[in-house]
Amino acid sequence: MPWYAVHTKSRHEERVLQQLVQKEVHTFLPKIEVWSKRKDRRKKIMVPMFPGYLFVELLEMTNETKLTVLKTFGVVRILGKPRGHEPIPVPDEKIDAIQRIVASKVEVQQIRYPKVGERARIIDGPFAGVEGLVVETDYEQELFVVTFEILHKAVAIRLEGFQIAKIS
Repeated sequence: MPWYAVHTKSRHEERVLQQLVQKEVHTFLPKIEVWSKRKDRRKKIMVPMFPGYLFVELLEMTNETKLTVLKTFGVVRILGKPRGHEPIPVPDEKIDAIQRIVASKVEVQQIRYPKVGERARIIDGPFAGVEGLVVETDYEQELFVVTFEILHKAVAIRLEGFQIAKIS
């Protein structure tokens, strides 16, 4: 049976999961364990691997099954082709890979690289702590060009992925 990715409202993944289970829809919400940073302590908590998304397994994508999912409170849409066309199934091998990662209990770190035009902080190397603007990216090679002003002159430096962090 094919799996489909369902986009939910922000922080509604668990609520949507419970409602879909009540409707007898087979669902999968991959969660990972991360360190929670509180003011006075740190502890491990479970969070969705893909915030705002969960997966549903449907025998066939009929209008009735699609409406069952879409009428669930907190569901935004089923991912598919643009302009509301047929939802696109997620390949089984990708779902299997996600299930293996979740089952392995390996510590997973989500990396959010900055995009062109976003502000970023250099976190490693001689320029650590300096903030600038990303002007060029090559995600496959994890290379970023960040520009920052020194004495009213723009200077660009090339950085690797581990040396840069997106400023939230």
